[in-house]
Amino acid sequence: MKIIFFGSAHFGVSVLEVLIKSQHELACVVTQPDKQKGRHLQLAATDVKNTAIAAGLKTFQPENINSKESVKFLKSLDADLFVIVAYGQILSQEILDIPKIMPINIHASLLPRYRGAAPINWAIINGEKKTGITIIYVTLKMDSGPVIMQKEIKIEDRDTAVSLEEKLSQCGAQLLMEVLVIIDNRDYRLVEQDEDKVVYAPKMKKEIGLIDWDTSAVNIHNQIKGVIPWPGAFTSYRKKLLKIFQAQVLPIFPSHKPSVGEVIRADKHGIVVACARGFLEIKELQLEAGKRMSAQNFIIGHKLAAGEILGKNK
Repeated sequence: MKIIFFGSAHFGVSVLEVLIKSQHELACVVTQPDKQKGRHLQLAATDVKNTAIAAGLKTFQPENINSKESVKFLKSLDADLFVIVAYGQILSQEILDIPKIMPINIHASLLPRYRGAAPINWAIINGEKKTGITIIYVTLKMDSGPVIMQKEIKIEDRDTAVSLEEKLSQCGAQLLMEVLVIIDNRDYRLVEQDEDKVVYAPKMKKEIGLIDWDTSAVNIHNQIKGVIPWPGAFTSYRKKLLKIFQAQVLPIFPSHKPSVGEVIRADKHGIVVACARGFLEIKELQLEAGKRMSAQNFIIGHKLAAGEILGKNK
């Protein structure tokens, strides 16, 4: 089949790589325009574009995918299939009607659960034990098209949004190869999603990383893992922003009833903080304008001790 690939985020790289190695023809790779990044605001291409260029593929980077020029160009390629993976622009019905067979999307959740921009993050934040990949026939309403195929994977306790993204990216690439076979053979079935089971996964915002110690240690642990790498989990310490990168839940029983956010132990093993329910041991952290470091080094450098309160600007 003749395929046009749409993708921008790193999540799409594994899928593009498997398409490059397949017997299918990649007519073009559509990705977001280069953007200014870093301290010096130099123009940088998406990871998808870099992968496409390395493979000698044609790339297309419109500011507006739904413009007349874009429609004309995409029609000229005479594609059988659109494969869309974390592209970053909503496609109009006119664009979706272009491929001869259909447009398909690879989504990083078990739809209809976690429709939206951040399914991987929210699955971890909400403490899900499983997630997966869903490949759908794309319709105008976001992530609501009928399902062609799904594959479930387990979320391990040690998984972060970063590690889970990598697992799901590989899973998506493998599942796509299975789907392309049944589409090519016209041996697929479209299954409508159950609208009563829809859960949304909105875009990550800065405030989602703010830790509320007045909740359970389990919830905070999931939050820390789910907001990596952005916005990252954060609290306050001595009126400064304190980022937390790694922690674990501890089943301990202190001799007194601590305040929420109180440090009840600070030693080489970690910084133990009281939550409304349970205790969290911080293993890796970074104070505003400082370096990321282990809890042990942080304690030495900042003289943090039991009895101090995190999350209060005192």
